Amino acid sequence: MIATGDSARIEQHTLVVPPGALQPAVPSEAIARLNNLPVPDSRVFEGRESALAALSELPSTGTGIVTQTVRGMGGVGKSALVLHHAHAHLAAGHGPVWWVEASSAAMVIAGLASLATALNPVHAALPLDEAAAWAVAWLQGRTGWLLVFDNAEEPTDLHPYLGRLTSGQTLVTTRRDLPWRDLGTPLRLNALTPEASVKVLQEITGRHTEGNAVGLAELAEELGHLPLALQQAGAYLAQTHTSATKYLTQLRADPTGVLAATAPGDPQQRTITQLWSVTLDAVQAQDCRAVELLQILSYCAPEPLPRRVLATALPTMREVDQALGVLAAYSMITLTEDTVTVHRLVQAVLRGTTSAGVPKPQPRRAWNFLRKSQMTTRPHPREAALNLLHAAMPSGRAEEVQSWSVWQELVPHVQAANTHWSDSQIPADVAQLLGRTALYLSARGQAAPALPLSERALAITEAALGPDHPDTALRLGNLAGTFSDLGRYEDALPLEERALAISEAALGPDHPTTALRLGNLASTFSDLGRYEDALPLSERALTITEAALGPDHPDTALRLGNLARNFNHLGRYEQALPLEERALAITEAALGSGHPTTALRLNNLASTFSDLGRYEDALPLEERALAITEAALGSGHPTTALRLGNLAGTFSHLGRYEDALPLEERALAISEAALGSGHPDTALRLGNLAGTFSDLGRYEDALPLEERALAITEAALGSGHPTTALRLNNLASTFSHLGRHEEALPLKERALAITEAALGPDHPTTALRLGNLASTFSHLGRHEEALPLKERALAITEAALGPDHPTTALRLGNLASTFSHLGRHEEALPLEERALAVIEAALGSGHPTTALRLGNLAGTFSDLGRYEDALPLEERALAISEAALGSGHPTTALRLNNLASTFSHLGRHEEALPLEERALAITEAALGPDHPTTALRLNNLAGTFSDLGRFEDALPLAERALAVIEAALGSGHPDTAWYLNNLNALRTRLEPVPEDQP
Repeated sequence: MIATGDSARIEQHTLVVPPGALQPAVPSEAIARLNNLPVPDSRVFEGRESALAALSELPSTGTGIVTQTVRGMGGVGKSALVLHHAHAHLAAGHGPVWWVEASSAAMVIAGLASLATALNPVHAALPLDEAAAWAVAWLQGRTGWLLVFDNAEEPTDLHPYLGRLTSGQTLVTTRRDLPWRDLGTPLRLNALTPEASVKVLQEITGRHTEGNAVGLAELAEELGHLPLALQQAGAYLAQTHTSATKYLTQLRADPTGVLAATAPGDPQQRTITQLWSVTLDAVQAQDCRAVELLQILSYCAPEPLPRRVLATALPTMREVDQALGVLAAYSMITLTEDTVTVHRLVQAVLRGTTSAGVPKPQPRRAWNFLRKSQMTTRPHPREAALNLLHAAMPSGRAEEVQSWSVWQELVPHVQAANTHWSDSQIPADVAQLLGRTALYLSARGQAAPALPLSERALAITEAALGPDHPDTALRLGNLAGTFSDLGRYEDALPLEERALAISEAALGPDHPTTALRLGNLASTFSDLGRYEDALPLSERALTITEAALGPDHPDTALRLGNLARNFNHLGRYEQALPLEERALAITEAALGSGHPTTALRLNNLASTFSDLGRYEDALPLEERALAITEAALGSGHPTTALRLGNLAGTFSHLGRYEDALPLEERALAISEAALGSGHPDTALRLGNLAGTFSDLGRYEDALPLEERALAITEAALGSGHPTTALRLNNLASTFSHLGRHEEALPLKERALAITEAALGPDHPTTALRLGNLASTFSHLGRHEEALPLKERALAITEAALGPDHPTTALRLGNLASTFSHLGRHEEALPLEERALAVIEAALGSGHPTTALRLGNLAGTFSDLGRYEDALPLEERALAISEAALGSGHPTTALRLNNLASTFSHLGRHEEALPLEERALAITEAALGPDHPTTALRLNNLAGTFSDLGRFEDALPLAERALAVIEAALGSGHPDTAWYLNNLNALRTRLEPVPEDQP
């Protein structure tokens, strides 16, 4: 697999739409009736008349409507109040009304996405965040709707939406009294009045006599007049036909205590805790296994858990279903056909009252069952939860996209279960669950939440198996991989080194796993720019693998490819080439010509051909790699997007940007559909598409893509990641193309700061960022400030890569350019001469980059007035470019133009003219009549006509050049001003000279 772009990572994913998922959209006349309101917990609703009146007075049509929050402690009846208001809203003919569970950002997105799907099921095929964005946009275009964000926990989860949803009524229920922005005065709910509390109990139980009223009033007081507690107590009394006095006696005799961590200022929470003991007694009497199941659920997350996870929680699935039904009947869980959800308060109560040992079922009294049981062979509920989650893990690699929907449902529960164990208690086999979950998160571009899971998986394995076990080495390697995903290569390095030492000691120096560890360590050295340190490790890994598995094993091909990559990093492309060719031959023989890994080998070989400037040889390999991948994995697979992007890159090398564009567009569409709009790979595709637009001179089209790519990368990887620096740099380059150099400068300064902090002051990428920043200073005419940056970039590159690396030649040329800008041409000359010598030795005399160096050296000779010395260099540069890239390539046009310029300097304008005409024809054919480079060619040709005194021929060319550049870059671009000056000068030449007056 090849990652295009600067330090980019590529992973493989897919998207599957279930058969029959798409149904007809909701007809427009039914939209106002559309709702997903849940069934009320109770038909009884008392004591909230003033609150309902306040909600009914809120505006629901028009614009600028402010969101309303309903706040209060858990169980105070916030959701019940808003639900009654929502039904009244519908009954008044307003709608749609949509209910969104808002306990997490993920739930908010899912709830909004479900609205999009309800309006038109075609949105079920979109990533959730895209469907949610569509729903918000749809609501912005209507009025009269009601949107409820229920049980919101964090203001940040709703900040992206509240300020935008102002054309309908938005209500937020939350127990959190926090500074929620963009909201009006909150509506705060307190406990019911005593009279209302008694009426609630009377209505639920049907006990309206005066004799019952005293006991019910006393019970309501003990329950703190909390609606949830009243509702559940009333349900128990009604179902069990227990008297209120008996219920109250049980409640007082067996309080469950206060939760270990209560919310400040929430004293009524204790009364809810007291209620659970009585409710659980009733559950235990009806089905003792239901309490056991509830205990297990208390160690999962307060998010929907797939019911299939519980398939083996009890001896049979029928018992599981029966137990869930009992729990649902007592309002202890929320049960749907596919999921079960337990309120976080119920979970906290259960965990707080479950003994630290292993409970043993008792025939009576569920609370004693929870608190006083003896040890048995049944695992503790928290261990049972982990076992169930472990068993529910998808088989196969976590990177396989078809398993992601399952992982997505399990991750919050794995994270929750992990928090309930100390390091000394947690079972050893949990390391596999945590480790594989971390791998899934990394594959989804979520390395930050993967990190604590990887760290704990290592700690568990090391404690259980010892610091020298091969499994400990595995965990070290996985943790190192997570650090690398986060751009923390210095943190990854000692882990890889230790993993290698363990494997070598435990398995021997010649074991294939030792080769794997060597390869991983080499990769980390490469990430750090230490390619010379990586090379012997890759060579040794190949030797071990070949000896252990044979010369024709696929792993041998893998090691060959890795070694070739090391040679490529070192600029030794000729040494890489036969390794890639052999790797392809082995893979094709072992796995077949249609295997995805064969496509990978073809792609890598094509990349090496491109490094050698042999783009025509690379092209059929890229085309074949794409065909294999698409046939094997499907047209919507992320790896197909990768192959499309690589093929587009080869077309761009060949100057065929129009052919590259639809490939990049398709690659972006695939990545976004398969991985989501927030995945780093989607940002990569956006950046690549922006690059193609820039190649086509369409900088305004490129700009929003670069801005979006930066936003995605920063959100996914963090503001300090090297890839964020790459995105900043690319955005800055687009600003520079648009002549907005002042806006580019702070972006490049930030990119340099990030790179230096993440990779160190001596990394080759730091040198790249220094050079990029220097380039912007040069665009601003600040060449004195550019000079020390380029000098430092050269020193870093030479120290890191060696004096003979092609990148060292690039740095020499860049420094020479700055000397030339400063008029110090004599100092530029030896740098250009050395750059040419380095490139010719490294890449050969026929490489396009050799032609570039020849042209630059010729330019320096011209600056010194040594045109006769420049001429043969320009002629040779043209011959090389034409042979390597073809007679119709834009670079060939550039070489023709430069040669023509040298002829003009020598006064040989007649010889310059056909070269300029040919350069214009090539550029116009390759890039189009409206490309900025076409304007440059028109301007140059006009200049040659002017040199020949053919001003009438020059004028229409100069006029067209100005029109093209103004349309492409705008009237305020510095280049537009330059073209205008050239045109005005030409017009002046055409003005008649006035005769002298006597």
